[in-house]
Amino acid sequence: METFGDRLHRAMAQRGPLCVGIDPHPGLLTRWGLTDDVDGLERFCRTVVEALGDQVAVVKPQSAFFERFGARGVAVLESTIRQLRDSGSLVLLDVKRGDIGSTVAAYASAYLDPSSPLYVDAVTASPYLGVMSLAPMFELAATHGGGVFVLALTSNPEGAAVQRAVGADGRTVAQAVIDEIAQLNRGAQTLGSFGLVVGATIGDTGHELSAVRGPLLAPGLGAQGATAADLRTVFGASLPWVLPSYSREVLHAGPDVAALRAAAQRALADCKAALGGF
Repeated sequence: METFGDRLHRAMAQRGPLCVGIDPHPGLLTRWGLTDDVDGLERFCRTVVEALGDQVAVVKPQSAFFERFGARGVAVLESTIRQLRDSGSLVLLDVKRGDIGSTVAAYASAYLDPSSPLYVDAVTASPYLGVMSLAPMFELAATHGGGVFVLALTSNPEGAAVQRAVGADGRTVAQAVIDEIAQLNRGAQTLGSFGLVVGATIGDTGHELSAVRGPLLAPGLGAQGATAADLRTVFGASLPWVLPSYSREVLHAGPDVAALRAAAQRALADCKAALGGF
């Protein structure tokens, strides 16, 4: 069975190091001339898949913007996931789930079990009930060739109070998270299947990422203020493992399919230049 890390490594080599988010904010639907309802959501997602599904390595739907429409919104999410997988892109579902015991096991089944209608290649997860509270996610991901991206150093200003707090061993909370994920990736031949979320807006982190050997998702590029050039400052020697992520910067080019593709190609060119011609 091919691991998520291997699939991601190949997808980035073939299509380039770029993740594009599907974040159908109400304002974005309106900008596209769509109604802020399930019909508008469905048309939005169908257009994004047509434009980018066969173009970019990873597409990242944000679950909350589907869930806000209830069962019909989740049905659109299920359909979008299927369409993206059929187009050849990897699907990273941005859910940021985190819990304990049977509950986190249920989350794992929802997203990382191939029998689930919400089955995706990878998910985002929150480690703040303890990294190994996510063990059922890690285990099911390993069983079925999936991946998990764990929050480490996020770009929101409120995150620093928790993530940069220093524990009894002298490490920050974020560094402890980083180190535990590095352990999960030990022995990976190309790219580990367990990654981290590190915001592109945070500057020099002062944290050691070089041992992770897994993908480093870098949101915050474009409309959130970071540029591709900022990746060098944030990630330093870990640049080969960075997966830059854009959302509004690309999506604002819609609803024209050609314009969306052109925006994604511009973002990819910027990222390749910043990452040293990946």
